[in-house]
Amino acid sequence: MKAIVHEHKQGISGLTYREMDVRTPGAEEVLLKVNVGGLNRRDVAVVENKHDPESGPFIPGSDASATIEETGADVKDFQNGEEVIIYPGLGWKEKSDAPPEGYEIVGFPKDGTFAEYIVMPAENVRKKPDHLTLDEAGVLSLAALTAYRVMFTRGNISEEDTILLPGIGSGVLTYALKFAKAVGARVIVTSRSEDKMKEALDIGADRAVFTYDDWNEVLHDETIDVVVESIGGETFQKSIDAVRRGGTIVTFGATTKDTFELDIRSFFYGQYNLLGSTMGSMEEWVDMLQFIEKHDIHPVVDKMFSAENCQEAFTYIKESKNLGKIGIKF
Repeated sequence: MKAIVHEHKQGISGLTYREMDVRTPGAEEVLLKVNVGGLNRRDVAVVENKHDPESGPFIPGSDASATIEETGADVKDFQNGEEVIIYPGLGWKEKSDAPPEGYEIVGFPKDGTFAEYIVMPAENVRKKPDHLTLDEAGVLSLAALTAYRVMFTRGNISEEDTILLPGIGSGVLTYALKFAKAVGARVIVTSRSEDKMKEALDIGADRAVFTYDDWNEVLHDETIDVVVESIGGETFQKSIDAVRRGGTIVTFGATTKDTFELDIRSFFYGQYNLLGSTMGSMEEWVDMLQFIEKHDIHPVVDKMFSAENCQEAFTYIKESKNLGKIGIKF
């Protein structure tokens, strides 16, 4: 089979598309023929900062849609040719306050999904939601599950809330926007790009402002209950200043610097809630799949790349050119 492989050189320049061996599935595993692998910012971080290119060839990727090619001896729930989607976590089954010790995400440190064929535990596989195409299903799980946990498990949003999504464009935030609108919440987005602001309004946002604006000034007529913060140090204080007293900030990432200075006294006087979040459990993933089927939610697919153009795809998402999800077709 062919796979996207990282080796020899740090970063995106170390990616090639070349032949690799296919592993035979064990008794409780399935061999999958991949259709689309969803590209996430995590994949860029893995090849730039986590995987040592001199340690040997490594296949990145956490998301995939696929068809069942072969089942292990103890697998009874799937038939060859069935269209499926994968849960990109290992070792986090039930919803909990935080991931258990030993939890991993597919695609590092073990090989991931960016290959023509992959072997997965059968328990990590579910039938593809009927309303999604294979292309859509391939870019779903990691970002949609991250958004689902942020919005519902951690943020506990409701139809009465106004949500602020700084830096709209990522897959997670486009899912967060759609999830919030599905339950009837009001959503405000920010972006440095006027085009992205217009696209966000087209897919359901109620209001859009520039990220570099003074949010207190331009949003003085809004009462913001929850901010989903993923930009990091460049906007974190602005997010605290924008949310109402007693409101909630949920953070799941930092595309800018990881640190900032916090005025502790103003924070505790404001009675703010600050919550961290990462992907989500298998239980939440199943709940998320049911949620998107109930509300007929589809991913915002920005662009599909061929596996041969993997360096171009990685560069595209690194430079934040996307609004929505990026897929790699195999």
